[in-house]
Amino acid sequence: MNKINYIICFYGKLYFDQGDFTRLTRVLKQLRQACQTEEGEEDLKKGTQLLEIYALEIQMYTEQKDHKKLKALYQQSLNIKSAIPHPLIMGVIRECGGKMHLRAGQFEKAHIDFFEAFKNYDESGSPRRTTCLKYVVLANMLMKSDINPFDSQEAKPYKQEQEILAMTNLVQAYQSGEIKQFENILKNNHKTIMEDLFIREHIEDLLRNIRTEVLKKLICPYTRIHIPFISEELCITNNEVESLLVSCILDLSIKGQIDQVNQILYLERESQKCFRYKSLNKWVEEVKNIQDGILNRIN
Repeated sequence: MNKINYIICFYGKLYFDQGDFTRLTRVLKQLRQACQTEEGEEDLKKGTQLLEIYALEIQMYTEQKDHKKLKALYQQSLNIKSAIPHPLIMGVIRECGGKMHLRAGQFEKAHIDFFEAFKNYDESGSPRRTTCLKYVVLANMLMKSDINPFDSQEAKPYKQEQEILAMTNLVQAYQSGEIKQFENILKNNHKTIMEDLFIREHIEDLLRNIRTEVLKKLICPYTRIHIPFISEELCITNNEVESLLVSCILDLSIKGQIDQVNQILYLERESQKCFRYKSLNKWVEEVKNIQDGILNRIN
């Protein structure tokens, strides 16, 4: 870009920081025109400059939550192969892509994008790497992965950082189903976790996931169970318990019926028997395998 275009780009970033998207749109239009051929098409020889413009425009669409335009421009930015962008620019694009995927419920794609953004921010020395690592952890929990995100070579050095430590503890509580500990970590680390608007946007989804898993474990020994008892164990209202149960019944993860008048959940006996004896059958199979192994050695 020439000096004039750099000045225009500077104003574009200034307008974005101010949330003045009307003026920013005009600036982006001027910047795009500067990267066009005489035929009015995008000049792919200016791929690096185009990516800088895309990054600014992608940030605007992310803030506006304009998913349709964001998705189109995000794909367009990944298709530019002629550029040698600064890792900070790719960090911005990948972070916005991760937010787009997470809001669409595409947790695995979000996890990939956030991790790529984290690596790019780390390479550029940007402090955004810490924030993006939190988003990696967020996506990891939402996709219900058993893999610890801090086991990776790139993330491991940040595991004990004060700002990351709360997220590390959150992962452990989430994966072990310690709902009270999970909620205490959120409460005691409000600034580190809950002040991030994007994380706060998805906390209810995390709480719903962990409550659902605890709920399934809680009800498995019973053929009927009182909803107020579940409510007390999960520290939520009866209505919230009913909402969880309805979701589980609809997705067939729980087979049962709700008596709303008497506030009782009735579970199907056949499914309960299967659940109870599942672990016993597994134990019998393991004993048989050990027995077969011993007999083979003797023979």
